[in-house]
Amino acid sequence: MEKYINAFINSFNGTVDWTWKSIIFEVPWYTNYFWGLTAISVVVWLLEIAFPWRKEQAVIRKDFWLDTFYMYFNFFVFSIVISGFYKVIGLVFKDVNITAKSFAILDISEWSMWLQLLVFFIILDFVQWFTHVLLHKYPFLWKFHKVHHSVKEMGFAAHLRYHWMENILYKPLKTFGVMIIGGFEPNQAYIIHFITIAIGHFNHSNIKITWGPLKYIFNNPVMHLYHHAYTLPEGKYGVNYGISLSLWDYIFKTNYIPEDSGTVEIGFEGDDKFPHDFIGQNLYGFKKGQK
Repeated sequence: MEKYINAFINSFNGTVDWTWKSIIFEVPWYTNYFWGLTAISVVVWLLEIAFPWRKEQAVIRKDFWLDTFYMYFNFFVFSIVISGFYKVIGLVFKDVNITAKSFAILDISEWSMWLQLLVFFIILDFVQWFTHVLLHKYPFLWKFHKVHHSVKEMGFAAHLRYHWMENILYKPLKTFGVMIIGGFEPNQAYIIHFITIAIGHFNHSNIKITWGPLKYIFNNPVMHLYHHAYTLPEGKYGVNYGISLSLWDYIFKTNYIPEDSGTVEIGFEGDDKFPHDFIGQNLYGFKKGQK
């Protein structure tokens, strides 16, 4: 037990230390996720200001600061809190001889770095797409995912407005996704991290981008706006689940883009009664009787 307690404390302290060193620029720039997130956010926000899709939407849109808080909370504060638990879980797996190679079904150790990263990106994106479908399909999970869909004006920072419980579901599934890739050493995984942050920011931004023929591969703001639509096609509990890639939606017939004016109402039925503050939104899913 002492081993697990020490591992928890060391991991917690290590994450705090790394985050602080990131803030004061004492880590390599390519692994500085704090300022990387900030830089990407500023660039996409400036593009929103320069090329607004919904021109009537304010630069400081509704819930802009709440969503900004969510960005840093989910990526850094929550990561610090949960880091010790994941370290302990990793040790437990190791103690019962479950390692990163236990579930490997594909050995890519001899592949080029860029091909490894591409496979890593595709597998993780599919895992996230599948998880996203689950968040909409099952009422228990939907209660937490409502936080993300409570956005009433779309902008880049809405990308990371989500309930911390989603991390509890996403993280293990993403880890399993990595474990099935035998021989993958994610030393350059930061490249995928920054790419997915940039794509996610663009997909939630007030910018009209469809990527032309590449729209069948990459997600885009027009497609994702309809994921957030208040009114969904009859019989559907969700559409356009893509995270970075739209490919999965076209393959599994969950794509839906009826028009591209950008004026569709977003949210969900009953969102007028949904909490508007951070604490209320994060307690909502735990209350009995909530749907």
